[in-house]
Amino acid sequence: MTSTTKTDRVDATVVAHTEIARSHHAGAATPKAHAHGRQHPLKLYFTVWILLFVLSAGSYAVDYFNFHGYLRWTLIIAFMLMKAGLIVAVFMHMAWERLALVYAILLPPLAVLVFMGIMAIEGYYTNFSRLVFFASKS
Repeated sequence: MTSTTKTDRVDATVVAHTEIARSHHAGAATPKAHAHGRQHPLKLYFTVWILLFVLSAGSYAVDYFNFHGYLRWTLIIAFMLMKAGLIVAVFMHMAWERLALVYAILLPPLAVLVFMGIMAIEGYYTNFSRLVFFASKS
């Protein structure tokens, strides 16, 4: 029966981490070095970068071609949401997460936006009803 002290375990851990760091910096592909995360191909990141560039160009084109009113704001927000979706999906690695985690992160802000929309509609209704009923009595 061998008894190991806390110092022996810490020393073994330090040696193991040092070996992993050395092999990682030397460029050796060890299973321990790749156990920390999955590498995605660079083609994916370049594709997303090009798509973000195209979407940004589309967003600037809205101003360049002088769109006005609701069409302008709809296009700007659509481009903004598409860019945000790409960034969240790829660079924040949400595309590879479990569905429960995706729902836990994305549903609360979506609920806040829905409630803000409901409050805006109610605000317009309240303003309209005040104009109709109080303006006619003066």
